[in-house]
Amino acid sequence: MTSGLRINEMVVSICLIGLSACANTASTTRSAEPAPPSATVVEPGPVELAMTTVAELVAGGNTQTAIDRLTQLLGDASLSEEDRARVHYERGLLRRSESGFDVMGAVADFGTVIDAYPVSESAVDARSELDAAKKEARAITDTLNRPETSRTARFESLFRLGQHNEALDLMLSHALKPDNQHLIAMYQIGYLCTDDGQTGPSYAAVEPDGTERNLRFCDFGK
Repeated sequence: MTSGLRINEMVVSICLIGLSACANTASTTRSAEPAPPSATVVEPGPVELAMTTVAELVAGGNTQTAIDRLTQLLGDASLSEEDRARVHYERGLLRRSESGFDVMGAVADFGTVIDAYPVSESAVDARSELDAAKKEARAITDTLNRPETSRTARFESLFRLGQHNEALDLMLSHALKPDNQHLIAMYQIGYLCTDDGQTGPSYAAVEPDGTERNLRFCDFGK
């Protein structure tokens, strides 16, 4: 009987040892499994970052500043041809927008997309936009050529075309007082400054965020 008990104890011990070894092996196998790959983070490029800024500026009523941002972006030597085509196209859209005041600039941008980047994704849309911009430019020019066109209408037409210097000459020579939208555009472009230390006539204007300003033509000689 004693011999039988010892045999049974040995069998149990062997089984326990085997189970422990199997458990250790399974644990080792699990710990050796590779961790799941982490999600790749794609950093936005200069165009995407700039477009985000441009969208925020436009939403805040700063269209002229947004146009300037796109102009700065075109100076980035790292841009691909596809990127450049997109930037010209987007700048053309802004220039022709209600607060863009540069229809001829839009014509130039859309023309650049078609001529310099004809196989780009932006070229297809640029063709229809170019036709629309040219049509608008012709209509504005017809208005300017009519003798009965008022001075205020002439100022607005010149400014809309993007002939800002000619518009400002007309404004000053005839003491015209543009509406708020034109004054804010002139302020954003850089023709008008806050009236501290400036000379000449003063123009009251309200920025898109509600800020009230008294503006005068910037004294570039100071």
